[in-house]
Amino acid sequence: MTIPRQRPLSWDEIERTSRALSDRLGPLGPYVGIAAITRGGLAPALLLAQWLDIRLIDTIGVKTYADRTVGEPTWINPPSTQMGDGAGWLVIDDLADTGTTLTHIRPLLPKARFAALYAKPLGKPALDNYVTEVEQGLWLVFPWENLKSRS
Repeated sequence: MTIPRQRPLSWDEIERTSRALSDRLGPLGPYVGIAAITRGGLAPALLLAQWLDIRLIDTIGVKTYADRTVGEPTWINPPSTQMGDGAGWLVIDDLADTGTTLTHIRPLLPKARFAALYAKPLGKPALDNYVTEVEQGLWLVFPWENLKSRS
């Protein structure tokens, strides 16, 4: 397997990018709740919930990757019934790579706003908002991915 070109991201960069996303999303509210796509959306969702004063936080789990390869999406934790059709909800992820995860979720929450910190060209159509576009072949290494190697 060929390892793609990588770009490590710092916690400071995640915070800055999350703040920029918060600034874009704030005027589009109010929001009922925020749903973090596990695991990558957890840190950005925490920051956004703080800055947008959202108290209701939920998670959605979809597995689409195995060893850096995109596969068929599998539910780990589908959207909860409290999200209804998604009206007033933000669905947050760290990255929209191919859009597979978000495209899998959107039919269940058609009225939600889907956002991510980073978007690749194939993932952009699955989003309503994002901050930074990166090239399709670049592998972003998020700071929480490095935590496993420290233990």
